[in-house]
Amino acid sequence: MKFSISREALLRPLTLVAGVVERRQTLPVLSNVLIQVEGDQVSLTGTDLEVELVGRTVASQVDQAGSATVPARKLMDICKSLPDQSDIQLAVEEGRAVLRSGRSRFTLSTLPVAEFPNIEDADGSQEISVPRGTLKHLIEATSFAMAQQDVRYYLNGMLLEIQSNLLRTVATDGHRLAMCSRPIEVSVSQSQKLIVPRKGILELSRLLDDSDEPVSLTLGSSHVRAHTGDFTFTSKLIDGKFPDYERVVPRNGDKVLIAERAELRQVLSRTAILSNEKYRGVRLYLEENNLKVMANNPEQEEAEENIAVEYNGGAMEVGFNVGYLVDVLTVLNEDRVQITLADPNSSALLEEPGGGDALYVVMPMRL
Repeated sequence: MKFSISREALLRPLTLVAGVVERRQTLPVLSNVLIQVEGDQVSLTGTDLEVELVGRTVASQVDQAGSATVPARKLMDICKSLPDQSDIQLAVEEGRAVLRSGRSRFTLSTLPVAEFPNIEDADGSQEISVPRGTLKHLIEATSFAMAQQDVRYYLNGMLLEIQSNLLRTVATDGHRLAMCSRPIEVSVSQSQKLIVPRKGILELSRLLDDSDEPVSLTLGSSHVRAHTGDFTFTSKLIDGKFPDYERVVPRNGDKVLIAERAELRQVLSRTAILSNEKYRGVRLYLEENNLKVMANNPEQEEAEENIAVEYNGGAMEVGFNVGYLVDVLTVLNEDRVQITLADPNSSALLEEPGGGDALYVVMPMRL
């Protein structure tokens, strides 16, 4: 293998592919990136056995086709440190990868290409096409609520639900739930529910932009595959049953308040400074046209803030983990937020006033 390529043409796919590669690996070859050269096409593959990402780029000159695996991080760091617009020549010489650029020369170790794992081509049962911006919005609106390393492994990911003319994402960690739905032009015979692992969702999001360009999703029984331009992304699916999210959404709230989203977020963030560092609890006192937010901690320190809201129901006090509320107010796009409550022991429903494409449920805390 021997080819020349500009630094910029190599760096973008390499940076994205290296993001999939884990630093601490059980298999040494998994910390490498697979480089394959065919015609003038250069493809780079990274995997951690759960998620695989293939990026393609074009070489300026190919002297010899072939393939090799080289340490992903080191190759990326070398390319990043080279001057802009520099030309890179990469070749395999006597079992090592040699990178030359200007007066620089780097020799990297390689591992046999045969050892590099390939996520098997699962039978794609269905293929749908979605605007990239739509999928990115759905992921960004809900991904913060995914669990991290929960023993209920099916919570460590996001539910992707495809119905006729509707795409929905749902994430929950057991204490809060985020759900977002968007209409799409697609017809499916029966609705499909896939649980994509957390890492797969975060890597897929990095590939998407806000454009209306399509991303094609191939839905298999054990894998989901996405094609966007020069990238092919594959992720294993989590085999499990996602909770019935419809049952979690509170429908009986009669206390509705509307607040300025940015102002409420600042009030909560300030109050949180003096909340208990472990439990992060704040108390909300709701009264006519006013919301009082209070926090205290074991050092007997206290914070109290008042914010004007639109509310004309009965007085009520309820406790929440302040981080969960701030997360929701961070991802909402509207200037105002509507919060619906029933009683101090019921979950809060947060959404845009009048309801938008996303809704959020936060469980209360006993303080």
